[in-house]
Amino acid sequence: MTAGGSTSREAARLRAAARRGWWRTVLRWCGVHSVDRRLEAAAVRQEQGSLGEQWTAELLTRLPAGWQVFHDLAVPGRRFNVDHVAIPPSGDGLVVLDSKKWRKSWEGRPCPTVLLRGRVHCGRQDRHEQVEKFAGYVSGTAAALGVPAGMLLPVIVVHGSPVAGGRLDVPVPAWERMVHVLAADRLLATLVGMPGGMGPVQPRAVDLAARVRRTLPRYGSAA
Repeated sequence: MTAGGSTSREAARLRAAARRGWWRTVLRWCGVHSVDRRLEAAAVRQEQGSLGEQWTAELLTRLPAGWQVFHDLAVPGRRFNVDHVAIPPSGDGLVVLDSKKWRKSWEGRPCPTVLLRGRVHCGRQDRHEQVEKFAGYVSGTAAALGVPAGMLLPVIVVHGSPVAGGRLDVPVPAWERMVHVLAADRLLATLVGMPGGMGPVQPRAVDLAARVRRTLPRYGSAA
């Protein structure tokens, strides 16, 4: 499964929407480009998101033997997709990963990812809503899989922006979850070092992977 496919397709759709349509042609002829600029900005955000997903996917290829990894999955009955799911050899749970490509700097100033008054910020920008949404997505994924929410470990992988201390553990009380925000360069060590992150593949890991394949289709291929 290819990472970043759905975000790349959405970027292309937005760019096409910015170009087509008689009324938009008339507006451009009159010198009005605000609609096009909004769509272009949205397309750029989608492309940046696709890059983050591809970079995380490349990192996940370096996991030791025994890990099973899936990318760009739909969750039936839900209006979101899951960037990555990784199952350790022990099969004790699933790691659900969301890739973010956040700014390293803005107007010459660094944009570190920090926890400020309980909320995740990238530089001056409050990004906590994205963390809360992801916690909800993970809970929805657990429900779709029919497994306890505690079996799923939510991880946001940040590319670009340096994460304070390499890792933030962020409580999301509304979902009774702890979301782990990791610097990309800490991802592999964190996954391999978790309990059950190395060793022979256990039958429950095989069963869990089969459940993921059966329940979470490739995004865009779901009925």
